[in-house]
This record gives sequence, structure tokens and C-alpha cells, in this order.
Amino acid sequence: MRRAVVLVVDDNPQMAMIVAMALETAAFDVLVAHDGATALNLLNTTRVDLVVLDITMPAMDGLTVLGIIRTRWAHLPVMFLTGRDSPDDVVAGLERGADDYVVLPFHPRELTLRAKALVRRSGRDDRVIRNGKLTIDLAGREAYLNGRRLELSDLDFVVLSILGRNRGAPVKWSDLWEQAWQTVDLHGAYDVVKSQIYRLRMKLAAVDPGTVYIRTIRGVGYLMPVLGEGGGGEGDDGLT
Repeated sequence: MRRAVVLVVDDNPQMAMIVAMALETAAFDVLVAHDGATALNLLNTTRVDLVVLDITMPAMDGLTVLGIIRTRWAHLPVMFLTGRDSPDDVVAGLERGADDYVVLPFHPRELTLRAKALVRRSGRDDRVIRNGKLTIDLAGREAYLNGRRLELSDLDFVVLSILGRNRGAPVKWSDLWEQAWQTVDLHGAYDVVKSQIYRLRMKLAAVDPGTVYIRTIRGVGYLMPVLGEGGGGEGDDGLT
């Protein structure tokens, strides 16, 4: 049976080692990263079931890492393990999307029980979006249409996932830009988003030309309609 994999992210090597040892004792397989960029690279290449994340790190802090995780791996459970213990810090961490918040010093048994609970609750099925004939596997970072695996770039997948998670509700083009491209600089952004949506539409249409998976909501952004098992999306309001 496959053991659950935990990614521990902490810039303090000694603390990372202590946390890793506690988790390994509880039958987890553990990966360790000492900065946010390394952690994200590991998530791109390895199936991970839980991230244990410090907040205070140089270059890219834990809140920033969490924001990227929530964009790319929406249902991946994240536990903050940090020395920041003020009520405001705890509330901020949970509001940003953390599933749990543990303050140092920690008790190894409590940590492992919390970790097991998060992994158990997350479940593989919670990481799959199904809409008509489209399936988006958030954990595996793959998408299938009519049972056929789509050849998507990393950016294709991120954009498709954002629209899929919000199916039935429009996503502002500026929100899509900020979430997928990870920047708030809007210079030239509209045209970039428009081109990206066009390319993604072409890939979907090449497999299922009879269904509209991405609609343009004029003056707002884009929407993935909620589709039945047979597909059959509605017409588009101002295709780009």
C-alpha cells in the first residue's frame, strides 16, 4: 500500500529535520525543501498528500507559497507549522486557505495525528473536477476529454483548473491573470489572457468540437458552464 507523502517546507534545517523525523516515525514518506521555489518544483514533479509549511522564510514566505498552491493544487491540504502565534497570524493563515495551523513548540504526537486527519479528509476523489466529458485531475496535473488525455502546457492546466473550480460562475480576466500568472502588474495582461484562452479553446475543440467549455462574458471575463454528462455547452457571449 502506498504511504502518504508529506512535503516539509522550512528554511531552518534543524527544525525541518525534527518535523521530518516525527512524521517518518508515524509511517509517512517525507520530502524536505528549505525554500518556497524548491517546494513548488517538488510539487510539480511529485505526488504529495500534505504540505507542512513555515510562514517566515526568505525570498518567498509561506503565505505566498500557500497562494500558489491554492491556485495550482487547490485541494492539497496545507498545515502551517510556525512560531508566529498571535491570533491575527492564525486568522490570516486560515483565511488564506491553510487547512490547519500549529504553533511552535509542537508535540510530535499531536502533529502526526493532525497530519493523518488532513490526509484522510482530503481523499483522492476531492482532487478531481468532472464537468460533462471533461475530467481535471488536480493532484496528477492531467486533464482528460472524452477519455483522451489532453496535451496541455503547465499554464494551460492552471487556467483550465481555475475555470473548472469556478464552473458555473464567471472569473474576471484580471483575477485569472493574477492567479495563473502570479502578478498584479496588468500591463498588457488582457491580450495575454485572451491569447491563452484562445489556444486552450482550440485544444478542447480539437477533441470535442461540439461543446463549448469556455465562454466569454463580455466586459467581465470567462466562464466554464456546468455541463451534463453529454456535454452540449451553451453559446458564447462574444468569443475571442
